[in-house]
Amino acid sequence: MKSILSLALTLALLLCCTAPLASAETASDNILRVMVEEDPETLDVQLTTDSYTIPLNCFDRLVECETVDGEAQLVPGLAESWDVSEDGKVYTFHLREGITFHNGDPLTADDVVYTVNRMMTPATNAKNTDVFEPVVGAMEVLNGEAETVSGVVALDDLTVEITLKDAYAPFLANLATPGGSIFNRESTEPVGEQFGVDPSVCFGTGAFQVTGWELGSKVTMVANPNYYKGAPAVDGIDILIVPDGDTQRMLFETNQADVFDFDMSEGQLDWFMSNGYEDQIVAGSRAGTYYFMFNTAIEPLNNPAVRQALQMSVDRQAILDSIYSGQGHVLNSFLPNGVVGHTDDVEEIPYDPEGAKALLAEAGYENGFDMEISVMSDATTSLTITQILQGYWSQIGVNVTIKQFDESTYYAVRKDGELPSYYNSWSADFNDPDNFLYTFFSYKNTVGRSVNYDNDEIMTLLENARVMVDVDERLAAYQKIDDVLVHEDHVVLPLYQRNHLFCLNPRVQNFVVSWNGWSSMSYYSISLAD
Repeated sequence: MKSILSLALTLALLLCCTAPLASAETASDNILRVMVEEDPETLDVQLTTDSYTIPLNCFDRLVECETVDGEAQLVPGLAESWDVSEDGKVYTFHLREGITFHNGDPLTADDVVYTVNRMMTPATNAKNTDVFEPVVGAMEVLNGEAETVSGVVALDDLTVEITLKDAYAPFLANLATPGGSIFNRESTEPVGEQFGVDPSVCFGTGAFQVTGWELGSKVTMVANPNYYKGAPAVDGIDILIVPDGDTQRMLFETNQADVFDFDMSEGQLDWFMSNGYEDQIVAGSRAGTYYFMFNTAIEPLNNPAVRQALQMSVDRQAILDSIYSGQGHVLNSFLPNGVVGHTDDVEEIPYDPEGAKALLAEAGYENGFDMEISVMSDATTSLTITQILQGYWSQIGVNVTIKQFDESTYYAVRKDGELPSYYNSWSADFNDPDNFLYTFFSYKNTVGRSVNYDNDEIMTLLENARVMVDVDERLAAYQKIDDVLVHEDHVVLPLYQRNHLFCLNPRVQNFVVSWNGWSSMSYYSISLAD
């Protein structure tokens, strides 16, 4: 069987010699032109954890997470409704009638069954099996102990029942991620690996269909006139592959691109702001946290008072202003705004260097101490911010050494729990506090994140919160967990939450900044002025 790479190269040659299935570009100028830095990893979302533009536009999920009035909300998708058993284990999804895939096949409950089984089958080599791991029988299939996932059953053509091993409150939010995209059994199963690289066999139910992929140049999508929400207002989307920031700016300036995403080239913001584009820039708060994590197993960071002193000696607003032009806001919680469970009613972490020195003295470190921070060698911005932190901590007598690792070594050391301390960011994959708090601080993950946190009460609460059915009780538990982590045990220093900035061609209408931290987003809502 050909590898994905060899299939991709073959496809590139074919696309250079033949016309795509449809050419939105030549049909009209009602084409949205967006830019990305590199080709999609694959068209198959089960095989990627970051190439999300295709799945968010070409596929749908049982449940969707959409930005409504600036806030993320779970809304019905391919399932028009669902029922959940009292014990929180059995989900019954009622599919919309009349939905078809791009090739005309009707959506049925069997396609949902196929999607779950395909994800968990070892031969798929799926990267995001966590979406369906809570389902009864899913891990048995993944481990080669069974052939089918027993916990997903088609009750009839439009009803599918999914049974979980245990109640898992974030399950719906997980289904709303790109990894929960539903595939067509009849067209996907026979083509094998071609599904990920050949647009002519890549069919979803989404607002747009991929019709061409010229490697290193462009992915072409055309509008789906039979989309269940109604046909998109644009005739299609051209996704331009543009690695260089200056070239991206030139294409935008010359109206060859409609959207400039500053995530791809942060250094361009000052130019845009000083060259008459201020009124064309839109911003939305990304559901993500920039933070500094303390390895609580290393002396003297195993002392909460020392960690609190380090928290208090950093002017976080000054960092946000100097590095990101103030585009965001300081956080006093590990849960950012936009994530379920976030509240602004939390204690402020003060900027108080003198108070920090007093804490160190009380802890027995009146003369300071030595500390090591790890950073990836190619992470330029991370290195800059780490150096700024180094400067702040030197003012309270802490001598910081910065150690750079290549990416593979960095993650290997972190996985073993031995990364001394580090600056990083985390954006929401699914809209639930579990995605932040359990991911970093649970017994399952705390070593792998080089946190090494040990608090039995909080660990038990993290496990219990995952299975709580009562929403208010559950969110109260997460707010307690967050308060203890940040303000009592001082395990992490939340720094700030950044805005996601875009510059838009004036013809772009109804652009909605996605609630999460991704640059990938759905373009269904957009229209183009004449």
